[in-house]
Amino acid sequence: MNTAVTFFSALLGRIQNRVPGPQDRGATLVEYGLLVGIISVAIIVAVTALGVRQSGLFAMITTALGG
Repeated sequence: MNTAVTFFSALLGRIQNRVPGPQDRGATLVEYGLLVGIISVAIIVAVTALGVRQSGLFAMITTALGG
């Protein structure tokens, strides 16, 4: 019986070490927030760059059509 108690005690300790605690949850939330922020900035930069390029393209087409 002592062996079984020791085994399950060790097993419970391993499981508790693998389950994230409340401190890890806050850190994970911050990491996801940073990822969302970085991706948002990248999308804004890409859309702005494409918008300028599209504006120039439409101006060139308008000029070519004589407008």
